[in-house]
Amino acid sequence: MPIAPIETRSDSTPSPVAGGLSPFPEGWYFVASRADLRKRKLIHKTWLGEEIVAWCDEQGRVCVADAVCPHLGSSLAPEVGTRVCEGRLVCPFHGFEYDAAGRCVATPYAPPPKSARLRVYATREIEGMVLAWKGLRGRAPRWQLPEPHPTAGRWSGVKLRALRFRGHPQETSENAVDLAHLRHVHGYENVHQVGDVAIDGAYLRTSFDFKSRIGGGWLPRFPLDVSATTHVFGLGYSQVDFEERTIGYRSRLWILSTPIDGASVEMTIATQVSGLARPRGVAIPLRLLPNRARHGLINWFSVWMAAAYVKEDIVIWGGKRYLPQPRLNRADGEILAYRRYCQQFYAEPGRADGRLIASQI
Repeated sequence: MPIAPIETRSDSTPSPVAGGLSPFPEGWYFVASRADLRKRKLIHKTWLGEEIVAWCDEQGRVCVADAVCPHLGSSLAPEVGTRVCEGRLVCPFHGFEYDAAGRCVATPYAPPPKSARLRVYATREIEGMVLAWKGLRGRAPRWQLPEPHPTAGRWSGVKLRALRFRGHPQETSENAVDLAHLRHVHGYENVHQVGDVAIDGAYLRTSFDFKSRIGGGWLPRFPLDVSATTHVFGLGYSQVDFEERTIGYRSRLWILSTPIDGASVEMTIATQVSGLARPRGVAIPLRLLPNRARHGLINWFSVWMAAAYVKEDIVIWGGKRYLPQPRLNRADGEILAYRRYCQQFYAEPGRADGRLIASQI
């Protein structure tokens, strides 16, 4: 399940969004896929303003930790010679070895000091996607992500795509309630909300129906009739469950928006499909393919289309400025509810509509 190459928009100018919102809201944020961890052995990246490393031990346990050795401060990035040996992270400076719990368990020349421990982050894995918790002032997880859905024999594997751009996770997640933009930016038809937005602590749910025509270019255009429910668990994890009625299949879309450095985010898009036992409409020719091949083809198309829609949004996000007092109309009521929901992910003192006063940053 490797992630497709990241598309980077190189721009060192601070994002206008970051000027109005604290850049690193509390929550669960994507780190890497398990497939990538197996392939690369050790991953080093900037994540919510921190330099981190991630690896798996021989039992498959994942560790996400700050990329600093507590012995004498060496970087633990693979670029400086850090390696994983028998499931342990080995510092390149003096050979201190750390297990997946962050404990120093061996040194080459003396007993390991008990005080030498990596700063590790709580992790969760869903469908092969590893996320870690970043709490305000280092506090423990305040909520959990949903349990993975059963997938054996009924769902395809997960296909991932990564995009990097200027932005903020509160702004990207706001799409969950901004149904008007689906019509204006993406050309959806007959978009209407089903029921009310439901909020329970860190969980937000909204449902909507829409019709659309997708394809174009070298691909044929065909209609879709879709029912969708979005499940938001903080600003770094959103899952959208789709039921398509024209062709006859279900799909899941994950939007995992992770702040990098206070100006940019890396959005990981993941898709998975099910159904297609008897494809209908323009998809009837898929009946000639084995079920696994049908799933693979539709899933490839799903992640391709999701990335295409996100690229349409990136143009907007890149030049968008966060307005703490937007001038809304009656159709925008859900945006205010969403922004009230977002306030819980920022520091309590000095909080105002998701912003921090300067003394709290």
